[in-house]
Amino acid sequence: MGKYILKRLLQMIVVMFLVSFLTYVLIGIMPRDPIYSLYGSDVTPAEYEVIYHRMGLDKPVIVRYFNWLVNFFKGDLGTSYAYHMPVMEIIGQKIGVTLYLSIVSTLISFPLGMLFGIITAVKRGKWQDTTLTLVANISASIPGFVIAIALLFLFCINWKILPSRGFTFPWENFGDHIRQIILPMFCLSLGGIAGITRQTRSSMLEAMRQDYVRTARSKGLQENYIISKHVLRNGLIPIITLIGGRLAGMIGGSVFIENVFSIPGMGTLMVNSVNQIDVPVIQACVLMTSGCMCLAFFITDMLYLAVDPRISLK
Repeated sequence: MGKYILKRLLQMIVVMFLVSFLTYVLIGIMPRDPIYSLYGSDVTPAEYEVIYHRMGLDKPVIVRYFNWLVNFFKGDLGTSYAYHMPVMEIIGQKIGVTLYLSIVSTLISFPLGMLFGIITAVKRGKWQDTTLTLVANISASIPGFVIAIALLFLFCINWKILPSRGFTFPWENFGDHIRQIILPMFCLSLGGIAGITRQTRSSMLEAMRQDYVRTARSKGLQENYIISKHVLRNGLIPIITLIGGRLAGMIGGSVFIENVFSIPGMGTLMVNSVNQIDVPVIQACVLMTSGCMCLAFFITDMLYLAVDPRISLK
């Protein structure tokens, strides 16, 4: 176990190093000028020259990257061009919101998706299967930001039932939290529920056709016992894979939802930073996202061992 964890940690370090390097190089060769993006076109040549040297843009991209890498190992992610604040301080204000939304959405999507998937598999060919499968296919086909805009128009602009922007943690004001989070959480969870429902149904139907299920039925075991102890457990592996990928993608995939509902999370910060060519913040956001994704896939591998003892770390 120790060797496996060490190996995965080394792989995560390599992945994050490559991601950070490619991100820095791609940003460095972008045709847009970060100085004009931040200060506008009214910057005088003298001011431009001062800012250009202050940002270190007079150095080659590779040199700037290795300077950033040295500072990173010292715990310094630099200072934001736009906010004039330490990047760690800015990220610390935003990452909690995005992680909260992602984790809660996953905790909602997982049980509901599995429940609906079990129902569709057990009731295959019946009205429950037809209805839930149709709804899941439609939900998976519509982009989340389209649903978000439609809900925003109906509930916030037209009917004025719910607030259209903002985010409050539940321990700060529970009532405001519930009102602000209903629509974003629905949009974030809908796609996950649909995907897990379809995958659960497919995995369970495949498991139901196996010989050990027919043997269990021939022994007279109850159907509920067969479903819970044999079919569901053997069909969990692809579902866990989907959930791990869903949690990993949720960190970066909340960009549209956070912007539609004006939630001050990593998604909004990343969009604003890209528009302003705020290199230190972009670099930190990408690095944080890749780290969360690597961690999510590592947790997925650990869940494989807990669900199926036949899987070996080797």
